[in-house]
Amino acid sequence: MKILQTVIVKQVLTEKSKQELLEKYEYNKIQMQKECDQLRFELKRLEKMKKIPSSNLLKHFEKEIGMRQEKSKLLDFQIEQLHMLPIGSELKEKELQGIVEISLGDLWEDVESSKTIVIKDGIVVEIR
Repeated sequence: MKILQTVIVKQVLTEKSKQELLEKYEYNKIQMQKECDQLRFELKRLEKMKKIPSSNLLKHFEKEIGMRQEKSKLLDFQIEQLHMLPIGSELKEKELQGIVEISLGDLWEDVESSKTIVIKDGIVVEIR
């Protein structure tokens, strides 16, 4: 019989992967700033067209800007945490679903235990 099981993918932090993560976080942070600027520009454009935005529209713009600012703060926190992590640390990257074959006589604890794939610089180095 085959069953679906959650497989955790972890990444070993190396100098290369740390730099890639920092670049990804910085890029995402810049994107959040660009989106905030674009939303502010659109709001000002509406105001200049003498179309007074409704309070609902104004609240929507403020909400969208606020969400992006929160994401930017989260990225700042992630960057800060990444700087503190020592090389060799394992970071949970994602969870996948895998198919596991079970048969009569298998130990349920072995089947039930979570499987983990460890990746180092894009190469699978361990399957637990």
